[in-house]
Amino acid sequence: MCGAELKSLPEGVQRVAAALQAKGHPHSPVMLDDAARTAQQAADALGIAVGQIAKSIVFRRKSDDAAVLVITSGDRRVDEKKVEALIGKTGRADAEFVKARTGFTIGGVSPIAHATPPVTLIDRELFRFEEIWAAAGHPHGVFRLHPRDLEHLTGAPVADVVQVVVAV
Repeated sequence: MCGAELKSLPEGVQRVAAALQAKGHPHSPVMLDDAARTAQQAADALGIAVGQIAKSIVFRRKSDDAAVLVITSGDRRVDEKKVEALIGKTGRADAEFVKARTGFTIGGVSPIAHATPPVTLIDRELFRFEEIWAAAGHPHGVFRLHPRDLEHLTGAPVADVVQVVVAV
C-alpha cells in the first residue's frame, strides 16, 4: 500500500489501515459488500467459523471511566466477573461512550487505532484458530490476522475472560 488507495476508505478504516501498516502487519483491511455488525454476519460473509471472528466488546471501568476492550472469540460470551477480577468493577458502555472513547461505532470497533487507548484484554479462546478476522473500524471493514498478532498490535495480555462452555 502506498497510501493513495486509503483515501476512498471510511475514516475509521483509514486509521486502522495506517496502524496496521505502521506495525508492519501483512494484511490490509477489506470492505465487505454487506455490513457485518455481528460475529455471525461477519463469519457468514467471510465463509469461516463464527469463533474465528475476533469481536471487540467495550465496557466502562467504574473507578476511572476508562474504556475496557475485551477482544473475544465470536462464539464465546464475556464473563464480566472474570474481567472485573483482572481490571476492577465495570459497567455497560452505551453507543455514545463507545464512539467517544474508541472513535468507532458499535459493529465496527477495531482492536486497534482507538481515539483513546483502552485497557485491553485478549480472550485466550481465540488461540484455537490459526487465522482470525477482526473489525477494521467500520461495519463493512475487516482484516485478517493470527491470534498472536493481537498481542503485537495491542500490547495487551491474553487472559481467561469468557464464560465456561458446557457441552451438550
